[in-house]
Amino acid sequence: MGDQNLKRATSLVTKLKPYLAMVSLQFGYAGMYVISLVSLKHGMSHFVLPVYRHAVATLVIAPFALILERKTRPKLTISTFLKIMVLGFLEPVLDQNLYYLGMQYTSATFASATVNALPAITFVMAVIFRLEKIKIKEVPSQAKIIGTTVAVAGAMVMTLYKGPILDIFTRTGHHHKTGSSSSVDKNWVTGTLMLLSSCFGWAGFFILQAFTLKQYPAELSLTTLICITGMLEGAAVALIFERDMSSWIVGWDSRLLAPVYSGIVCSGIAYYIQGVVIKERGPVFVTAFSPLIMIITAGLGAIVLSEQIHLGSVIGAILIVIGLYSVVWGKSKDPLGSDSSVVNGKAMAHELPIVGNPKSDIVEHKPFGTAAKSQVPSKFSLSESP
Repeated sequence: MGDQNLKRATSLVTKLKPYLAMVSLQFGYAGMYVISLVSLKHGMSHFVLPVYRHAVATLVIAPFALILERKTRPKLTISTFLKIMVLGFLEPVLDQNLYYLGMQYTSATFASATVNALPAITFVMAVIFRLEKIKIKEVPSQAKIIGTTVAVAGAMVMTLYKGPILDIFTRTGHHHKTGSSSSVDKNWVTGTLMLLSSCFGWAGFFILQAFTLKQYPAELSLTTLICITGMLEGAAVALIFERDMSSWIVGWDSRLLAPVYSGIVCSGIAYYIQGVVIKERGPVFVTAFSPLIMIITAGLGAIVLSEQIHLGSVIGAILIVIGLYSVVWGKSKDPLGSDSSVVNGKAMAHELPIVGNPKSDIVEHKPFGTAAKSQVPSKFSLSESP
């Protein structure tokens, strides 16, 4: 009886691992949004911040990749290298620069709310790239389509309708200084478009990461390479657009804390964990937890930064969350392992396979928590049973 209870408890913990991992990451992201906005307001350049962020991530992750995957790291082909170059541009350069700039035009709370559109965008891209199966006549597929439509409508509401200020946590005397109403509204729309564009870059990153992990199933090494290429490409962009060399100077304040915190938590650790979970559950699952960021950041932003929350942001966010969880409900009805796609003419399960057998492109898929046929050391995988 005791052994059965232990097995049940072990099985439950194993099943909860991907959920706990993704929820923990959302807390990390929420803290990054607030800290990054403070550093940007203190003069940190949004071009320089991603460069330092990925330099820190490279220094932290590279030793683990060199030591733990020295015997299992696959050969880096030209095709894989080109994919890594694109990955280094999509998220570290395109997504982060647009996101930081859009956050300056709006607020940390609003920026975190627009991330709720990420699952819907990722879902559409997954369907386009055949990583997601859709059957129009089935209710789960209908829920995915309707949920995506509602989420997009919510994003449009947040973009086009600002509405009155909701004084929930706001303290008097601490509102942000604003210019004329027309100027503020113009910046708000511009910032929103930048934030939504950053979501497209981030969604593309997840999709391409799923394909890259199939060819290069070494999460730590892939994370390191993405951070290195992102740092180099970001530095090139920063040198072109940021001519003031004083922008590269950091002090013992938020301008140092932001790149260190975001580099370790939101680049190094996040890229690795997301890669592991993507192989087990797919990119749509990874993005399904983003609404938690909005809730956490809204509280931190209103209390720490005294940010204003607008009615349009709340209405849009509610629509996005409703649409999102309609998609998640549809995903939950998919049989495990049957969410197929076709890549290179071969059936491929939604949980991205880890290539371990050179004679076959597909290996046996096992539930999250059991060992898989992979070259990646199991003792460092999220899917290992405790």
